[in-house]
Amino acid sequence: MTSRIIPVDLFDLVVFGATGDLSQRKLLPALFHRDQQGQIPPGSRIIGCSRRALGSEEFTAFARKAIEDHVAADDRPPEVMQRFLARLSYVAADAAQDGGWADLERVLARGADRIRVFYLAVGPDLFGPICERLAASGMVTPRTRVVIEKPLGKSGASARALNETIGRVFAEPQIYRIDQYLGKETVQNLMALRFANALFEPVWNSGHVDHVQITVSETLGVEGRAGYYDTAGALRDMVQNHLLQLLCLVAMEPPVSTDADALRDEKLKVLKSLKPVAGDAVSQLTVRGQYRAGAANGGAVKGYLEELGAAASRTETFVALKADIANWRWSGVPFYLRTGKRLASRVSEIVVTFKPIPHSVFDASAGPIAPNRLVIRLQPDEGVKLWLMIKDPGPGGMRLSHVPLDMSFADAFNVRNPDAYERLIMDVVRGNQALFMRRDEVEAAWDWIDPMLEAWSASADLPKPYTSGTWGPSAAVALIERDGRTWYEDQDL
Repeated sequence: MTSRIIPVDLFDLVVFGATGDLSQRKLLPALFHRDQQGQIPPGSRIIGCSRRALGSEEFTAFARKAIEDHVAADDRPPEVMQRFLARLSYVAADAAQDGGWADLERVLARGADRIRVFYLAVGPDLFGPICERLAASGMVTPRTRVVIEKPLGKSGASARALNETIGRVFAEPQIYRIDQYLGKETVQNLMALRFANALFEPVWNSGHVDHVQITVSETLGVEGRAGYYDTAGALRDMVQNHLLQLLCLVAMEPPVSTDADALRDEKLKVLKSLKPVAGDAVSQLTVRGQYRAGAANGGAVKGYLEELGAAASRTETFVALKADIANWRWSGVPFYLRTGKRLASRVSEIVVTFKPIPHSVFDASAGPIAPNRLVIRLQPDEGVKLWLMIKDPGPGGMRLSHVPLDMSFADAFNVRNPDAYERLIMDVVRGNQALFMRRDEVEAAWDWIDPMLEAWSASADLPKPYTSGTWGPSAAVALIERDGRTWYEDQDL
């Protein structure tokens, strides 16, 4: 099976922070793959922009190395590399200085009628200044889009202030708040599973679902992001955006269409239906942890404080929490969320556990009957498992086994799964906002997160320590097991 390539209109893409890590690891390789697939039209340009005083040839060499480092050799034929690198140019400009902005304006003036995308792969403190410089230089046209990366603020108040600043330059339909998890193939397949099959939607409710787990775990530590991470932590860095977006897709009502606002209207309803977790409830319904030295990725690793170079820190590198949605569909169904660094395995998955059968017709010799589970894995091996009870083959009586119907996307479709950034960047060019967060979504998510941050800040308790290479502090196990449930940790999908 081959994937269908949908062409896009002629565009100019300006990447601010073009010499940074995100550009090197994700953006340039993603754009190269789209060019290799023939999706980028002839004449489209990619313009790197940052404070570094580079010539276009130096930036081209930087881009070549990024592609060689992050794209398999078989996927980068010389003619495609040559064509892609020919699209590149570079302009040095500083958000805090006047120099370079007139140069960027002159470059873009040669394509004033085409789609224009400004990708802000920079820190959030530069979002406002860059947008204001773009407006002052006359570079914002009716066909302009701006892409902003997380973190979208550090609190509800700062997120609102940031949205106000950007909104003074760009209209809401021009703003693309990117969340890479929403571009993953399996996340979109969650929509297909729910709304393109008669099997699941009738049982997708509190009458049939026992609970839902969402896990996003990493084996890496903070690496080179220690300075940023210590001002953010796992709740801001992962839960407020990635995990809550996944929760919304699992829990939302069927939208009237796949139109962007129809989808986002339903996600917003879920965020507004989340029961507040505040005051004393924070200590009962949340667990925060911080990794210590241990073993991960096949070797000994330092603890968070050693990586940070500090004697103490209140920043959490792990969060587990229990969420409840106060609406008709999900009343009484707990959603357990957890995310952390230096955990036992790198995995992102959603597990929907259905209620046990009401009565067994089999005698005890058949064995226990486990509940059905739907496991949707986002990474590392994208796929879906549906756990069912079946009879063991052979004579000699009824013996039951819990086995999965297993679909790996790589095996089923025999195509390379495009990286999330490939899809999302092309959606920006198309003007399709379905996979991007709307302003009111971001602010509603912060409204739910802020009371937890405030309670943690007011508490004398420190994050609970856990050894690197484990599944986090023991309190996270207690959080779910006191409800008679356990974390799903099958890694064989």
